[in-house]
Amino acid sequence: MTADTETSTTDTITEAAPADAAHAGGGWLRVAPAMFLLAWGGNHFTPLVHMYEEDGGYAIWQANLLLGMYVGGLIPGLLVASALSDRYGRKPVLIAGSLAAIAGSIGLGFGFDLFWLLCLGRVLAGVGVGVAMSVGTSWMKELSAPPFDHKAGITAGARRPSLTLTLGFAMGAAVTGCLAQWGPVPEVVPYAVHGVLNLAALVIVLFAPETLPRDLRAGGHWWNGLHVPLVAHRTFLRLIVPAAPWVFGAAGVAYAVMPAIVQGETGEWTTLYATVLTVVTLGVGALVQNIVPWINRLTGGRALVVGLGLMTVGMGLGAVAAPLADPILAFVVAIVLGVAYGICVVAGLIIVQAIASPQELAGITGVYYSIAYSGFLLPTLLAALLPVLSYTVSLAAVAVICLGCLTAVAISTKHP
Repeated sequence: MTADTETSTTDTITEAAPADAAHAGGGWLRVAPAMFLLAWGGNHFTPLVHMYEEDGGYAIWQANLLLGMYVGGLIPGLLVASALSDRYGRKPVLIAGSLAAIAGSIGLGFGFDLFWLLCLGRVLAGVGVGVAMSVGTSWMKELSAPPFDHKAGITAGARRPSLTLTLGFAMGAAVTGCLAQWGPVPEVVPYAVHGVLNLAALVIVLFAPETLPRDLRAGGHWWNGLHVPLVAHRTFLRLIVPAAPWVFGAAGVAYAVMPAIVQGETGEWTTLYATVLTVVTLGVGALVQNIVPWINRLTGGRALVVGLGLMTVGMGLGAVAAPLADPILAFVVAIVLGVAYGICVVAGLIIVQAIASPQELAGITGVYYSIAYSGFLLPTLLAALLPVLSYTVSLAAVAVICLGCLTAVAISTKHP
């Protein structure tokens, strides 16, 4: 790229930034509520799994399938939405994702006795989360750099969206769990609350500055954007591919598998206990995200290795906790896996953003989160294997596989 081209590109982007956004750096705060509520909608089902088993009469595999069902909407939301945003801009696609999430909550609220409607609601919730993770993350990253924000640190573009999503996941579970435990009509009210709040966030995002001016948008058909050459990048293949599935694999084990393991001890408080574990997992994950740059500096860029190391330890502790069915030990497992989740999600995102150009950012972010979210199907897989493999055996096997991925990433980090 020539110096003239760089100057022209910078001028074009500057023209797209309102004067106040360029100096105040607050544009990302207008996107954050929508991303927060989209993440909320993706995770507010989690503490209700036990309720659907006990009160709805659904089998364990059905409840866990509903938990992971939104991956069916998430991955298209990640990949298709990123391509659409490169063609039409960030704002209209995020608005469409918010509308999908609202429709998903409506379906879930009316679908307690209709398994197919619950599935549809979860898929639509997944679409919303996918849009938030790909388009929202890219949009917030762009709003966390000049000319929209001259004060943000170099890693703010990774930390801000990741923290917003994590807090949304945690708050959605916390509010829904409390409403289900103590509020009226638990199969409806939590989804109604989410829908109303999402409408408010939708109004706020209308005033956020668009970061992708027309001159920089992808030409041709939007489906051309589904091709993401960066997936063949050496760094992506050697570091991201073996590490990413464990990001949400850890979260799923912490707040879906561990409550199931101890539900014989928690009894009627299982929903509340599952809520606590979800909030703890994501809460410690949120707290640790801000120190990932420090971990990278301290370890010479090996924060991802540190996160995977803790992930392996957490899975091993889960295998130990399974036969004991001790709620306190399960709580400790959730903390360890939450810390590992928080480190890995940001460390991976920093690596992805470092290898991507502005035109490639949304696409490769979508692929990264698609791989990461494949791990959320782990609880469903482990539940389906229960007739032949106990949680003790399956979690031990998971720990061994995680150790193998840790070794591969450590070697690749040492010998890039």
